[in-house]
Amino acid sequence: MSSTDNPGSGEQQATPPIAETPDATAAEVEQTSTAVTPEAGTAAAPTPADAALADPTADAPASPAVPRPTPHPVPPSPAVVAPAVAPEAPAGDPAQWGRVDADGTVYVRTAEGERAVGSWQAGDAEAGLAHFGRRYDDLATEVSLLEARLKAHTGNPAEIKNKAQALADQIPTAAAVGDLEGLAARARAMVGTADSAAAESRAEKQAARAAQIAKKEALAAEAEQIAAESTAWKAAGDRLKAIVEEWKTIRGIDRKTDEALWSRFAAARDAFGRRRGAHFAQLDAQRGEARAAKQELIKEAQRLSTSTDWGATSAAMRSLMDRWKAVPRTGRDGDDDLWKQFRAAQDVFFNARGEQDKARNAEEQANQKAKEEILAEAEQLDPAKDLRGAQNALRKLQDRYDAIGHVPRAVMRQLEDRMQAVEQKVRGAADAGRVRTAPENPMVVSMRAAVTKAEEQLAKAEAAGDARRIAEAQANLATRREWLAEAEKSAGRR
Repeated sequence: MSSTDNPGSGEQQATPPIAETPDATAAEVEQTSTAVTPEAGTAAAPTPADAALADPTADAPASPAVPRPTPHPVPPSPAVVAPAVAPEAPAGDPAQWGRVDADGTVYVRTAEGERAVGSWQAGDAEAGLAHFGRRYDDLATEVSLLEARLKAHTGNPAEIKNKAQALADQIPTAAAVGDLEGLAARARAMVGTADSAAAESRAEKQAARAAQIAKKEALAAEAEQIAAESTAWKAAGDRLKAIVEEWKTIRGIDRKTDEALWSRFAAARDAFGRRRGAHFAQLDAQRGEARAAKQELIKEAQRLSTSTDWGATSAAMRSLMDRWKAVPRTGRDGDDDLWKQFRAAQDVFFNARGEQDKARNAEEQANQKAKEEILAEAEQLDPAKDLRGAQNALRKLQDRYDAIGHVPRAVMRQLEDRMQAVEQKVRGAADAGRVRTAPENPMVVSMRAAVTKAEEQLAKAEAAGDARRIAEAQANLATRREWLAEAEKSAGRR
């Protein structure tokens, strides 16, 4: 793989020449290149530190600008017409670094004093300062661009160094108004730091190559871990494919190192392929064993499918289902076919049991009707008129009532409550003429009898091994015990 290219190499940025006033002659330019001293009638020039611009983000007020002598009014030349729109102001404040005298000569203040940089006859003094301030801004922009390129390492450091040296030589004598000494110092600073910047650039490139190598080393290590440990065959295979695509995007590594890393990855991928192949070969053998085991379960289910021993066979069928779930799959298609055969055998039994349940439900509904008829007859008894006759009739009715089989669970409590009410009415009439201790609450007695009966039903269900009846009996017993507890609480409050 190819090494990374040197970014920004071969870039050229020419240093713009220092502009001169269009109206100035060669003699005027030469004349204005000499410094003007305070003795020549101008104010003493401040040092650049004295005239430093204020930080626009700071809260403190800006340093006051150096006062500028008021020029004598000069009548405008008829040939010179002021522009209708003032030129755009420069980024800095040229008034802090220069002035325009009455005859239009433009001066810049330096550490050595004032220096004439040109002549302005195209408008007022502020427009002249703005014009030469923009020349300074152009130079400052060029310095800033070079500084940014040097800091970002986006260019040839040697070329930037040469341009910075040219600017450092050019700026002190430039026909511009601004902090020329400070700007030249920035250019000279770049000359001094260009070599270190070049070293940093080389270090960054080396670091970038090391980072790319580290990425591929991490991918190779991940592939080796997958090859040694992973059993998520589909996900791991997909990840190895993704690593290949990610590998292609990592560049900037020498060929020898890249080939060594690729050899590591390729070896890991091959090892994973061999281990996956061995796994699926073993899986095929296990599937053959699983198929044989499930075929035996199917045969056993088919033998039980015609049984009418509903409780025991239901438990056996559930056991077969648990054993089926414990056997590994034989593959999607083969397992589905075996499951259909197994389920069909179970359906034969459970459908027959369902039909039997329907018949039992019909029988229970008939039993309900018969018990309701007996209850209606019992509720007509009047122990107040003939207590002994009512007692004898009730016993006979109770025997007939108990001889009738099961009724639907939903009406069981209602029927029992009605019979308990008749019993309490007859018992209450018998006890009315005798002095006794306060009788126990009839509701409590009824609830206790219901709990006893529910316990007997649960015992019968458990003996039959019918899971459904056991669950129903347990729920019924829990409900009746709750009712008994509430009845006892209610009786205790009376």
